[in-house]
Amino acid sequence: MGSDHGPEVPVKGAVLAARELPPDVRLVLLGDRDAIAAGLAREGADPAAFEVVPSRNDITMQDSATKALQTKPESSISQGFGMLRDGRLDAFASTGNTGAMLVGAVLSVKPIPGVIRPCIPSVVPKENGSYGILLDVGANADCKPDVLTQFGLLGHLLAKHVYHIPEPKVGLLNIGEEDKKGNTTALAAHALMKEQTQYRFIGNVEGRDLFNDKADVLVTDGFTGNIVLKAVEAFHDLLKLRGVHEPFFDRFDYENYGGLPVLGVNGNVIIGHGISNEITIKNMLLFTREVVESRLNDRIREALV
Repeated sequence: MGSDHGPEVPVKGAVLAARELPPDVRLVLLGDRDAIAAGLAREGADPAAFEVVPSRNDITMQDSATKALQTKPESSISQGFGMLRDGRLDAFASTGNTGAMLVGAVLSVKPIPGVIRPCIPSVVPKENGSYGILLDVGANADCKPDVLTQFGLLGHLLAKHVYHIPEPKVGLLNIGEEDKKGNTTALAAHALMKEQTQYRFIGNVEGRDLFNDKADVLVTDGFTGNIVLKAVEAFHDLLKLRGVHEPFFDRFDYENYGGLPVLGVNGNVIIGHGISNEITIKNMLLFTREVVESRLNDRIREALV
């Protein structure tokens, strides 16, 4: 119900995903029961192939995230987190209010023990045809050195177990490659990341290294990461507006990956764009299954023992 297009597009995306998912995967649609039924009928889908959970008084993009989760217990997002917390879902994906999804992930299913701060990653296309991971991109505007060091571990595990990069190279996004570059937080984070033994730290990387293969995982605070992400998205949109269809730049389109997980919480939570079309939502659901199958959260727990 949180889609910018109303429930019609998410239903279309769910039907497309169901056609590609294995028969042992069952999709649960949370929202207006009549609207979902009408959408399934328009797509010629068998209603029995889906589980429908009715919602009402849904959370909008204008709502305060924390307040809405408390005052709207029958909303689709509130119910989704309740079902995830109770083990009735293996994963919860939504294109709804991002703040509510993040707050719900932290307050409802809660962080994995040992995780200092959950974070949101983003995918970055590389010149060689692969993808890299940038984190955090907005969940934590201010980060201490130990938080950034742990982001390196979370990004390493995501790259290795979901994107199947055998030995991910982890870099700290900075204003220069030298060890002594950066502000006090970056300097302290660099020292901690250099000392740890859980992932392959390659040192500082600059903004110019975002799209080459120097690092598979680029670590930064959510303030910087969000600015980088929005600048990249704006550049893609500008090229598209000008009719430039170079294959590398086409890979910047979020439609290709659909959504990304909240890393470090006790449940598989996938956040997508509100403007997602049905293809994007289909890809988000296919990716959600990949996250579940990877047992990513189990890997994080094992790494933090």
